[in-house]
Amino acid sequence: MFKLFRSPTPDETAPDARSGLHKLEPTGQDEDAPDFPLAARIKYVNGLPYVDWKAVGAWIATLPPELHPAAWSSCSTAWLLELKGALGPQYRLDEGKRTALLSSIEPALAPVTLDFMDKTSMRITRLLDGVAAPGEGRSILVVFDDEDSYYNYVSYYYPEKGEFALSGGMYIDSGLGHFVTVKSDLHSVEPVIAHEMTHASVARLPLRLWLNEGLAVNTERALTWSGRPLRAPDEMHRRHLAFWGSPEIQEFWSGKSFSRTDEGSELSYDLAQIMVEQMAKDWPAFRAFVLAANRSDSGAQAARVRLGVDLGSYVCALLEKDDARGWAPDPSSWAREDGVPAPARRVARRHA
Repeated sequence: MFKLFRSPTPDETAPDARSGLHKLEPTGQDEDAPDFPLAARIKYVNGLPYVDWKAVGAWIATLPPELHPAAWSSCSTAWLLELKGALGPQYRLDEGKRTALLSSIEPALAPVTLDFMDKTSMRITRLLDGVAAPGEGRSILVVFDDEDSYYNYVSYYYPEKGEFALSGGMYIDSGLGHFVTVKSDLHSVEPVIAHEMTHASVARLPLRLWLNEGLAVNTERALTWSGRPLRAPDEMHRRHLAFWGSPEIQEFWSGKSFSRTDEGSELSYDLAQIMVEQMAKDWPAFRAFVLAANRSDSGAQAARVRLGVDLGSYVCALLEKDDARGWAPDPSSWAREDGVPAPARRVARRHA
């Protein structure tokens, strides 16, 4: 469908390109379609390639609709090969029908990982019935050898200034959604895959971070073995009671608390998991709530209409607070939209 052309030297419009990547050209019956100078849409930051996926999407939009899947697949493969060249010879690109894996894991484990990704996507769709939707393209996973390489890559998606919580994996939604994590044994990677694929399955919905992460953590726990909890439930409950007040709960509703560098990040993930677990016991009502929830008010209106609950009173009951004033989502008090950059959604360090 599309042939990857390479020049003897890197394209002049992309002087830092490592592989001599030149352009994508249609082949066979599709040769009337315009070619695409992909190298001109790649820039290197900290030694790693990043693609202008908006430009790629604009080019693909000029093609006949039946060519779109093949064009996206060809562009994603070209980028992965470019990233592979930048990361080093130990990395290998393995591809399935609906999956792609860039890593240095043992060759025998690559097919197992690809199969797990494919099956997990279907399991998430069944588990989150009516909420999750499988992605149209391939599921792409990049497994970095070490934390330095991982943070070097993901730093591109963060603001230049600020302090952010550690992470063990991310779903990067930057035009071409993909998952990233750090190399470990397969059992440790599986929860990250399930967690991040859940984010991808609900990416079309305008959800605040607490609801997005609550869905992801509960799905991860349902589909994989995540090991024993780091802390006993009684201990976590005591920490919740001591930590949350009305200022902190507004950070929870806005999403800012998930990127705190103190215990607030861990407690935010845990509170989100508890809330979603409790709400989802009536799945039809919860499904209606998720589909109606809007990030503008953190789902407050949808909760009143679909679940018959006030989110402020609901969280106060969980945290044993007598006065619910100041605990309902208050968008006017949120200084910024999210604590986490828009294209990045993180899974907590518990997977490391």
